[in-house]
Amino acid sequence: MDVKSFFDPDTSTVTHLVIDPKTKSCAVIDPVMEYDAVTGALKTGAADKLVQYIQDNGLKLEWLLETHIHADHLTASAYIRDQIGGKIAIGEKITDVLNYWVPFFNTDADTPPDGSQFDKLLKDGEKIKLGDLEIGVIHTPGHTPACVSYHIEDAVFVGDTVFMPNLGTARADFPGGDAGELYDSIQKLFALPDETRVFICHDYPANGGAPSWQTTIGEQKKDNAFVGGGTTKEDFVSKREARDKTLRVPQLLLPSIQFNLRAGKLPDAEKNGTHYLKIPINKL
Repeated sequence: MDVKSFFDPDTSTVTHLVIDPKTKSCAVIDPVMEYDAVTGALKTGAADKLVQYIQDNGLKLEWLLETHIHADHLTASAYIRDQIGGKIAIGEKITDVLNYWVPFFNTDADTPPDGSQFDKLLKDGEKIKLGDLEIGVIHTPGHTPACVSYHIEDAVFVGDTVFMPNLGTARADFPGGDAGELYDSIQKLFALPDETRVFICHDYPANGGAPSWQTTIGEQKKDNAFVGGGTTKEDFVSKREARDKTLRVPQLLLPSIQFNLRAGKLPDAEKNGTHYLKIPINKL
């Protein structure tokens, strides 16, 4: 297995491209669509760079894998699928997320609550093929109810479940989030061999430093700022909940979630030919 990673500095998001070198099949994990919150402009530069890399290297895109519904960036999965194919997949508990957010945005007319806008809903423990590789699905809720991690050979792609050890873990205060569940999910990951490579979805380097996105299970168990060193569940929950109370709502939460719940599709254009995302007033 080969892994090529792409960092988007505007959202501090890392997109991973997993390649089976024998068959040239590949999977994209958590692709980014650029969005200007001031002007409402969508841009596809990051996605186009990914598409170009796939085409230039003679790869065949099989999967567009979402680790969860992101609240800090818009997904480029549908855009990439429309360009070069592939199937969009997400954890089956996405229906729990849809059941909360679709009424919140009042978008039931174009956001199916059964998750049928995604090509495949993945079950905990399910295995899917990527060429000659096997992708194992691990349900890792806590940040959101639908979070999954993808275990491939000696690597695991964890989305927001954990960050680099110095940053700790994802927050657990979103609707359906739970710090205790997050701790239990991390213990699932910690059961993997210590040498397992961990690919994370975000990094926030200080003072213009270079981003990092690869660590190991052993390093996480030893050094993770929130859950390393044998931290108990009680201590983790206390620390995580206290920290979450100090965090602001992500800047792109409102546009991101409604866009991502549609698997990266805009709502239908209105009579004037324009697409609109909703901003609910006094709901958060």
